[in-house]
Amino acid sequence: MSEGQLCYEPIGVIRTAFESPDGMPIQPVGDTAIEGTVELKEEYADGLQDLDGFTHCILLYHFHKSDHAAPLKVEPFLDDEQRGVFATRAPQRPNPIGLSVVKIESVTDERVTVNGIDVVDQTPLLDIKPFVPEFDVPSDVDTGWLTASESTIHSKEADERFL
Repeated sequence: MSEGQLCYEPIGVIRTAFESPDGMPIQPVGDTAIEGTVELKEEYADGLQDLDGFTHCILLYHFHKSDHAAPLKVEPFLDDEQRGVFATRAPQRPNPIGLSVVKIESVTDERVTVNGIDVVDQTPLLDIKPFVPEFDVPSDVDTGWLTASESTIHSKEADERFL
């Protein structure tokens, strides 16, 4: 590995019903009933101990189906204006890393069953972290250009913009 380059090995894979991003919810809140399975490699299974005491977790993953071209300005799903990629949740990024907060349904052996999943099937999993509101939800928040209502987010699905 050369200086300045980072290398990560997936710790598992995320299984979902989505063969491609087309028609998938754009965020986990888009459809909280969609179930998925997080499957860890056997050597990481012990790391799941005590995760079942949390209601939600954060999944960090590699956008393996995203085009590697990463424009610095994109038209995000909830807008019709060009925005800086770092002010969006667009999947095409200089480092194609995704993040989803999902509800934990069960933890067994090397599997975590979750609801509210918004990723493509066989997405490489980089890490799992417990969601802790006191750590992860700041009290004074401004969402910049994003003024979409919750109902807009719930009805929006991925389209050809990032396929």
